[in-house]
Amino acid sequence: MRGLVLPMLFWPLQALAEARGILFPWVPVFLACGIGLWFGLSHEPGAGFYLAAALVVLACAVLIWLGPEAGHPVWVAIGCVAAGLLLAGARAHLVAAPVLDFRYYGPVQGRIIAIDRSQSDALRLTLDRLVLQDVRPTRVPVKVRISLHGPQHLHPEPGQIVQLTAHLSGPEGPVEPGGFDFRRMAWFLQLGAVGYARTPVMLWSEPAPREQLVNRMRSRLSAGVQAAIPGDAGAFAAGVMTGDRSGLSLPAVEALRASSLAHLLAISGMNMAFLSGFVFAFIRTGVALVPPLALRVNAKKIAAVIALGVAFFYLLLSGSNVATERAFLMISVMLGAVLLDRRALSLRSVALSAVVLLALRPESLLDAGFQMSFAATTALIAGFGALEGGMLHGRIPRWVLPLFTLVLSSALAGVATAPFGAAHFNRIADFGFVANLLTVPVMGAVVMPAGALAALLAPIGLAAPALWVMGLGCEWILAVAHLVAGWEGAVTAVPAPGPWVLPLIAGGGIWLAVWRGWLRGLGLLPLAVALALWAGAERPLLLIAPDAGLVGLMGPEWRALSAARGAGFAARSWLENDGDLAGQAAAANRPGFSGPPGGRVFQIGGLAGVHLKGKGALDGLDQACRDGALVIIAAEAAPRPEDCHILDLGILARSGGLAVDLDQGQLLLRPANSQRRIWAPDRPRKGQPHVLLPAAIRLAGDQ
Repeated sequence: MRGLVLPMLFWPLQALAEARGILFPWVPVFLACGIGLWFGLSHEPGAGFYLAAALVVLACAVLIWLGPEAGHPVWVAIGCVAAGLLLAGARAHLVAAPVLDFRYYGPVQGRIIAIDRSQSDALRLTLDRLVLQDVRPTRVPVKVRISLHGPQHLHPEPGQIVQLTAHLSGPEGPVEPGGFDFRRMAWFLQLGAVGYARTPVMLWSEPAPREQLVNRMRSRLSAGVQAAIPGDAGAFAAGVMTGDRSGLSLPAVEALRASSLAHLLAISGMNMAFLSGFVFAFIRTGVALVPPLALRVNAKKIAAVIALGVAFFYLLLSGSNVATERAFLMISVMLGAVLLDRRALSLRSVALSAVVLLALRPESLLDAGFQMSFAATTALIAGFGALEGGMLHGRIPRWVLPLFTLVLSSALAGVATAPFGAAHFNRIADFGFVANLLTVPVMGAVVMPAGALAALLAPIGLAAPALWVMGLGCEWILAVAHLVAGWEGAVTAVPAPGPWVLPLIAGGGIWLAVWRGWLRGLGLLPLAVALALWAGAERPLLLIAPDAGLVGLMGPEWRALSAARGAGFAARSWLENDGDLAGQAAAANRPGFSGPPGGRVFQIGGLAGVHLKGKGALDGLDQACRDGALVIIAAEAAPRPEDCHILDLGILARSGGLAVDLDQGQLLLRPANSQRRIWAPDRPRKGQPHVLLPAAIRLAGDQ
């Protein structure tokens, strides 16, 4: 027996030692595990936590240096997890900036650094160098984002100093437990307040000569492209060339999303790869056409250097957002491999890009673009690598190879990104595969090359023909988007998964892509578990908006909402997370609520409930307490009637949105503000809500 036990104990270490040549792609995986663990903490860690993580990293480094070679992968994995904890914590404290902790209404002065559009299609300005009336400089945010409502007389440009009267407040947290946390995202963007203005924006001063030079160049290029290419096609062309998508109409944006073509508009890996690939091929071919030059220089390395320079300029021109930075890092690693005579497209190069990006921006791990980009790239490299020397080498006719490559790449990328897109956006574009087959070749062979030629010819005034060709390609893409989006069943809604679903899918997919031999099949196990968890995910019975202005009750005909207007973001988020394509007005017409708008009555698990809001909310509190088992009121109930189950603004101010379920006859409350983190205000100590809530209601986590 002892002779069998010892080999079984040492077999995993031996297997790891034998697989060392393929283990580097796991470095970013364990780094991501540490980052993910840090973001999942319920409380902000202190200095002792980071000291312990640093000691673990140091200890692992010593063990790798002195320990047996067979154990190196284990220490590398542990060290990477600890390093991920350190990187995430360091990044969160390095970007710390003031966040507005009160509602502000008054004059706002600042410099325009970005112009885009909100989900409601309103023009939106991001300002820095802010001045707020009667607010101490130490409390003024670094950046604010303001949506403009009503007529505007000023044509905003980056670098302008403007003044306007606006409503501002700190970024809101999630509207339900486990929901999208805009407050966390805003923290890492140093966005300390958001708001809106209904009055015209006034120009305080024009940009200084060297102020926001790149942003102004982007704005002028965007205007020039849209002047040469009218309509949505011009706005699409400007978007893919400069990152300015503010000119694209809302119907066009919705069509691109419904047809799974929105990724073509984002300046990400595909766009930068198309542009860099075109420049690389153009320069290399040009050098090859001059024999004396081709015999004396390495055309491939010259092309790589120039393509890298073009990619860097494209990064600056696009505004250096996270998606473009990620794409630039991946392109830089691949072109660097060309310069070093290494294989450009490999899982090691993808892993190196991920390590650099996670080290610089650990928060990008939670971004849908990061997950989908690396999922697609990994699947493409692993898929074509598995077929290299087999099906793609001599087994199919040469003339079929381009079509086969296009279909296979679309299929691999689609399958790899589908679960991440469905989890983040709660929808699947059923005909996205067809739409991508019809548009991706046009994007790579027409739109991006024509855009690059237009940029080269613009200084001598000959950009018009190239822009005309680019416009034709953009019109084709938009036509396909509208066509596919109009097909019946173009979009299938998907409910939000639980917290472990995406990590399991990512882990299983990476195992399938990286591991070799018969053990590769083990990657199917976490994929199966993830799909089972996703299929069995349950949605809350009752949802309450953070301002108590909206309540959503799950019923036999999906979720019914208490109001057709108001709390639009919460309503949209709830319905999308339910996997429901209905709008707020349609959901408000479903059975579940009755009574006047200021006093909606409902039933939850056989218990009566009342939702009070409006000017007369407090006046109806006594009657509601006599009639209802649960009262939700959009006001602070003070004094509180005895023996009344009240959820008021006093509670919601600390809990954020609430999810309510039934657990053994009791109402179980789960607060959205369940984390006490650097980007989130403190919540009450555990158990304190029992002072305010009756025994029939308890918070999740309380014993």
